[in-house]
Amino acid sequence: MAFELPNLPYAFDALEPHIDAKTMEIHHGKHHKAYTDNLNKAIEGTDLEGASIEEILKTGTGNPAVRNNGGGYYNHNLFWEWMSPNGGGEPTGELAQTINDTFGSLQGFKDEFAKAAAGRFGSGWAWLIKKDGKLQITSTPNQDNPLMPVAEVQGIPILGLDVWEHAYYLNYQNRRPDYVTAFFNVVNWDKVAELYKG
Repeated sequence: MAFELPNLPYAFDALEPHIDAKTMEIHHGKHHKAYTDNLNKAIEGTDLEGASIEEILKTGTGNPAVRNNGGGYYNHNLFWEWMSPNGGGEPTGELAQTINDTFGSLQGFKDEFAKAAAGRFGSGWAWLIKKDGKLQITSTPNQDNPLMPVAEVQGIPILGLDVWEHAYYLNYQNRRPDYVTAFFNVVNWDKVAELYKG
């Protein structure tokens, strides 16, 4: 069964003023759609056809088309869910406690996450992952993610930020740090907590 482009869980303009409608429309309708279509083409007729996206990412990254498009498909599926018109604020419960224990405070986490996002040269992603029950921040180039054996640090992604220029350039131009700050205003902490409990 072919992978399908998921619908956005909110309107294109729902994240304004932090993420603009035109960026969301292009990002979802053009970029994410292309990753989805190209992933289906890359796995058609191979042993990976019919596998879950997680299995594909863990075993199929030797093929650049599968690695790039599978990563792009998976990363964006979660990215839309990591944002919400009702997002922002602070995490609660066990997630909040673990963030405080690991990074000293929510602000300590934000500072370290922003550093990973701003410091990723070129295109890529910043990640908060769960590894051996602990939280860790990392980043990956291109459409790689921490599920892939090629990642420097492997783990379960529970929050990710797309720092490809297509994710922010219409609104923020070369001001990636401003985009990172804006992202925290729309973070869906409920989704992060759900993945943390996983």
